[in-house]
Amino acid sequence: MAQFDLNDDSVVVIIGSGAGGGTLGNELAQKGVKVVCLEAGKRLTLADITNGGEMFAKISWLDPREGSGDLDPNFPAWICKTVGGTTVHWAAASLRIQPHEFKALTTYGRVQGANLDDWPISYEDLAPYYDLAEDKMGVTGTNGIPRLPGNNNYHVLAAGAKKVGYTDYHTGNMAINSQVRDGRPACRQIGFCMSGCAIGAKWSTLYTEVPKAEATGNYELRPESMVIRINHDASGKVTGVVYADANGVMHEQKARIVAVAGNSIESPRLLLNSASSMYPDGLANSSGQVGRNYMPHLTGAVYAVMPGEVNLHRGTQMAGIIRDESRFDAKRGFAAGYELETLPAFGLPGYPAYAKPGGWGREYARDIEAYRNVAGLWIVGEDMPQEINRVTLSTKQKDRFGMPVAHVHKQDHPNDKAMREHAWKQSTALYESLGARKVYTRMPFSSTHNLGTNRQSSDASSGVCNGFGQTHDIANLFISDGSQFTTSAAENPTLTIVALAIRQAEYIAGEMSRGTI
Repeated sequence: MAQFDLNDDSVVVIIGSGAGGGTLGNELAQKGVKVVCLEAGKRLTLADITNGGEMFAKISWLDPREGSGDLDPNFPAWICKTVGGTTVHWAAASLRIQPHEFKALTTYGRVQGANLDDWPISYEDLAPYYDLAEDKMGVTGTNGIPRLPGNNNYHVLAAGAKKVGYTDYHTGNMAINSQVRDGRPACRQIGFCMSGCAIGAKWSTLYTEVPKAEATGNYELRPESMVIRINHDASGKVTGVVYADANGVMHEQKARIVAVAGNSIESPRLLLNSASSMYPDGLANSSGQVGRNYMPHLTGAVYAVMPGEVNLHRGTQMAGIIRDESRFDAKRGFAAGYELETLPAFGLPGYPAYAKPGGWGREYARDIEAYRNVAGLWIVGEDMPQEINRVTLSTKQKDRFGMPVAHVHKQDHPNDKAMREHAWKQSTALYESLGARKVYTRMPFSSTHNLGTNRQSSDASSGVCNGFGQTHDIANLFISDGSQFTTSAAENPTLTIVALAIRQAEYIAGEMSRGTI
């Protein structure tokens, strides 16, 4: 494994090792670029991954954080603090953003109260990198890779979809091996995808991108390295980062380029905490958009007690999708669209608490007894970017290094509410068409689809970075995670984050060779 000197200012420093940072690091290392990746969390192995709720404590970002609006005040979002980031936890649904969703403002028109904009790139710009990402990740339903088999929860979803007239449904485009591939086994339908895949069938940068990067000799991973601040020189160019190691000792790593890939909460927090006399409002924030337009996707859930056994806890957790509602159709009464995806119940103990929180009595007991008969789905829709939905620095709490923690505010736009109501109605009809005894609709839980807050824009006054994730204000500072999303679209975001990282690596390597950054 490579080891680079703290004073080596020729390296690219990447902050975070998840879908964006982990992919970017490997892509650059393969091109001969020297990379130092600073990851706040620990490095786990497959042997550390277990099937069950104890993984939550192993991988979650449990440092203090504040929430307001519609969010839990103490746990506004679920992201991971570990090598591999949220790719350890994710369910692996891998969908392309649709062409019209890159042009949200043009397609939907101005929506009152929303801060819509078109992406500075098009679907056509990203399509070749989607091809590369799907091949890298082994996405089922692409490149001749068979789709995963459907579990009973999917079969219920598919039967209901057919009954109500949907036509675009299948077991999804999943970054989970349906056959042996890339030195990793095929899925064994263990059923604990979101705890982490104990056999490595699911794509995660933990055991794909990071080891491949290390094998080049151009990449050094430093786990348990929490970045506190990004430094810059008198010209405004970034020069390195200050980070705390596992023992709390501070170090400064010099850098030629810094790429921020800490997710849509920690990335803007770091930029804001790096304020200086030259950048009093934080780095890359001349537009005032750093931290704004937080989009954790429009979500919700539906559970139904079916006439027969379903056993939704068995099999791949989210290998099932209905895409008919992801189109834009203004006649439905809202802009944008949504997906319907199979959802696990997080085990018997979690089912009653989530499906009917605070329940009690005989009817509640009957619902618990009917656990084997429960089917469920998750709603994933495009939420409207709003400037009021944002990440700011807490005025009350600081972390153990004395830095203000993130305060996250999110409240639904009327368009979000209308979309959720429509999705609940359609999902209820789907299950009732099959004779469901009871249907529960549930509001969102802490999101793992955290998007926006450092968005791409054509105009420097309306966003933070350009179409390559390069910040408008500082040429050698990049955004390399989901925070660069201009709009959220309806699709699970990881495939797009990976495609953007591949494209960004090509751009960075090219600019470095030309000496422009």
